[in-house]
This record gives sequence, structure tokens and C-alpha cells, in this order.
Amino acid sequence: MRILIATDAWHPQVNGVVRTLAMTAEAAKALGADVTFLTPQSFRTFALPSYPGLRLALPYAAKIARLIEEARPDSIHIATEGPIGIAVRRYCRKLDLPFTTSFHTRFPEYVSARLPVRESWIWAALRRFHRGSSAVMAATPALANELRARGFCNVVLWPRGVDATLFHPRAVELGLPRPVFLCVGRVAVEKNLEAFLDLDLPGTKVIVGDGPARAGLIRNYPHAVFLGAQQGEELARTYAAADVFVFPSKTDTFGLVLLEALASGTPVAAFPVAGPRDVLGSAPVGALNDNLALACEQALRVSRQDCLEFATSHTWEASARAFIENMADISHFEPQSDVTPLIAEEPRFVA
Repeated sequence: MRILIATDAWHPQVNGVVRTLAMTAEAAKALGADVTFLTPQSFRTFALPSYPGLRLALPYAAKIARLIEEARPDSIHIATEGPIGIAVRRYCRKLDLPFTTSFHTRFPEYVSARLPVRESWIWAALRRFHRGSSAVMAATPALANELRARGFCNVVLWPRGVDATLFHPRAVELGLPRPVFLCVGRVAVEKNLEAFLDLDLPGTKVIVGDGPARAGLIRNYPHAVFLGAQQGEELARTYAAADVFVFPSKTDTFGLVLLEALASGTPVAAFPVAGPRDVLGSAPVGALNDNLALACEQALRVSRQDCLEFATSHTWEASARAFIENMADISHFEPQSDVTPLIAEEPRFVA
């Protein structure tokens, strides 16, 4: 099977979407699937306003068509709702080609945190984007149920994995007062980092990552340690050196960093919201509490061996297999028409 994945998120970006796509493609090789990508690297790009580290492509129809035809895919997957995703979706609809999509990012919450835009308008636009999809892939059952409640059709599961060969326990010291409370991710307003940095905790708070909020947070929280962006072995060593991984975000759909921390033997402290609740479930590998400081204290008493054993059950091979099966099963679903208006009133949803 030749699969083409169209994505607006790609290297050099460092985020969960890019890691998910790259790791899925790598694992898919052993399952007989050849995955290629249509990314911003093929087009001119521009910096996203208020977020210069993120660049969006300027695709045009003729080149989109040529790149798809050169790839000769058996199946097309649209991973993001940006300019490339929109252009590829338009190409597929014009030629009546089936395609699948995936839901990675809660754009309504992200946009409303920066601009005075009603979340219901953005949800309506997302429903329209995914309406033509033969299968909308979601990372967890809770997210899938939420999308269905919000009017999304043909929602299926696409679980995530972790690279246990890279992320694993090891003896590492950061040379900082313990306990070390670590947070890894994009340093931006939607990640709710102040909820972590404002906590009165013993030891040291460490932030790994970069983003538009980093300079301001460094000024406002001089006692926290900001290590900047890390990848690969350096990041794996930092995970292993921490005593607790703190995840203050309330908007992430999954959070690959949770699995990476657990595979490193580091327990999790988070709010009891959809992302961390879905990842941890009832496993004794962390603490979820509306009082994040209490969750951090409780996580210090969690067995690191339990964390390791839990994480190793989540493999990228299983993730890739589910992705491929979703692509193969699209004939079971009936693509929806595009008759829904772009801006509509958002149905009520109770978490």
C-alpha cells in the first residue's frame, strides 16, 4: 500500500504531530506500507503571526496536483487543517477521490486564547473540513466520543506509541536540587505553564522547549530552569533525570510527552482532563488532581517500575497497524457532503 500523508506540520517543527507522523511512517515499513509526505518543504512559507517559530506553506493547486500524481498513492491521508490540508482536500473532492483525516489539535481553544474569536465558529469550520473524510482518526476513545458529540462523522481510533529504545530509565543527574519537576513541550500560552510555575514545590522546576512565551516566562520566573528545546538522546536523558513529569495543559488531545516520560520511568502529575486521563486511565503511574501541587506530591510516591511497564505496552507498531487498517477500511464509511455552513452554532457538549 502506498500512502500519501499531507501535513502542514513538519520538520524543523518539534511537536507531537510531527513525531506521530514520522514514527508511524517508520513503523509502517515493516507492515508493508510505503508512506510518503506532502509537506511545507515543497513550497514557499511564511511565519505565523505571533508565532514566528511556526511557518505555514503557500501551496498552489497545480503543484499540489503534480506532487500527488507523482506519488501515485493508493490512499491519501490529510493530517492537518492548514493550507496544505485544505489544498489537498480540495484536490480530492474535485476528482472524487476518497481520503481520511486526523484530529490532532484543539484549534478552537488555541485561537481563542490569542484572538477574540468564538470557539463555536472554529468548531464549525473544523466540522466542515472533516466532513468529506471517509474516516476521521482520533487518538483516544474520549476524544472520539467528543468529536462525535460535536457533529463529526466516521470517527475511528488511531492510538499512539512511544520509542522505548530511546526513552528508558537511566542514571542521570542534572546537578539541580531535588526533587526535579519537569515539563516538556511548546512554550506557549495554550500549554498553561503558569499553572505549573506558580506552584509552591520543593526542589527545582525545569522547562524543556521553546516558543513565543519563553522570554516572558524566563523574566517572570527567575527561579525556574529553562533548558530550551531538546531532542533525541539529550531529551531522553532529561526525562530520566526528573522525579516527576508535570503536564499542566488542559487542551492537548493526547500528549506524547506523557508516554515518553513514563517510558523513562518518570511518573506524571496532571489535571484530571481528557488528555492525561485518557493516557493514564486507571494505571498507577501518576496522579491527576485539580490541585496540581497535590498531584505533584502524590506522584513522588509512584513506582518508577510501574511507569516503565505501562509505557512499554504502547508501541509504534501497534499505532501504525491501526493507521493502516483505518486506511484500508475506508470503504466501510460513507463520506459526508459539504452542505454544512462554514459558520454554525456549536452544539452543547458536556465532558
